[in-house]
Amino acid sequence: MKKSVRQLVRDEIAAISAYPVASADGYIKLDAMENPWSLPADLRQELARTLADVAVNRYPDPSGGTLKAQLKQAFSIPEPAEVLLGNGSDELITLVAQALARPGAKLLALEPSFVMYKMNALFSGLDYVGVPLRSDFSLDLPATLAAIAEHQPAVVFVSYPNNPTGPRFARAEVEAICEAAPGLVVVDEAYQAFASDSFMNLAGLRDNLIVMRTLSKLGLAGIRLGYAAGPAAWIRELDKVRPPYNINVLTQAAARFSLRHIEVFNRQAAELCEERGRLAAGLARHAAIEAFPSEANFITIRVPDAPALYQHFKASGILIKQLHGSHPLLERCLRLTVGAPQENDAMLAALDAYFA
Repeated sequence: MKKSVRQLVRDEIAAISAYPVASADGYIKLDAMENPWSLPADLRQELARTLADVAVNRYPDPSGGTLKAQLKQAFSIPEPAEVLLGNGSDELITLVAQALARPGAKLLALEPSFVMYKMNALFSGLDYVGVPLRSDFSLDLPATLAAIAEHQPAVVFVSYPNNPTGPRFARAEVEAICEAAPGLVVVDEAYQAFASDSFMNLAGLRDNLIVMRTLSKLGLAGIRLGYAAGPAAWIRELDKVRPPYNINVLTQAAARFSLRHIEVFNRQAAELCEERGRLAAGLARHAAIEAFPSEANFITIRVPDAPALYQHFKASGILIKQLHGSHPLLERCLRLTVGAPQENDAMLAALDAYFA
């Protein structure tokens, strides 16, 4: 007799829901930490000509061709580091989890943080250990070091700055984690373009450190390109579980083109940092809002009634991220992506109207 879907699917998979992505049709989209600007018109035309010449009938270069060298130059990746490419940084997290999933191996992450750390532990059969942040979203270093000593994780993920909360942990705290960890430490720098510090200068120089980034937040979310830099011994092993043609030809061509014009994206990131400051100042006008420090392109806030404010934003034509209900430390919290000036104006006007 044939078995049903429910009988065949693993219990732990059947018990969860797919990653939720809300429809943004008709809304000002400020829920996904995207760069709000498209390429300038002249670069769009040049990119179109570039992509028109791509051999889409051929498999992509499995090693990325010159792309790795361009990434190393554009982002000052140390010469000793090797680079691994991923279909977004999500795939890189998957590769790490798959490569380390021995029976009984553990993945440790801070909470709340990027949900895909925990999800990939589940998918790959790693035991998951979550260490809560403090109530102000700062890192509880004694608790983290105690958890590392107790659980001896195969890998520790640190989001730097942290998503979905915003703060960047102290560099010395992350260094202490690297010193204490018996296995691999992955420092996830998805928001590095908006932050004041990076561990990239240690990539390839520290034997248990991998620095992971994505081009998504910089303004290329649609091409889905992530990269990880670290010691050759680690990158070599992770590369064994990478699908052979994981970075398609259009992504490779678009990324190489974009890196030749990296100054455009750097200027946009600088403007978003300025807008982040303006948005923070606007939030500070309302005593009912607790806004947390951020070195990312979003600001997380705590308000008296997060679901009500979320619905008010929606009714105002603005889509933000509701964090309330996703983790005990995120009760009454919302996450506001920093948008273009006019989008931030609309968000602040909606807040003024709500708290009037």
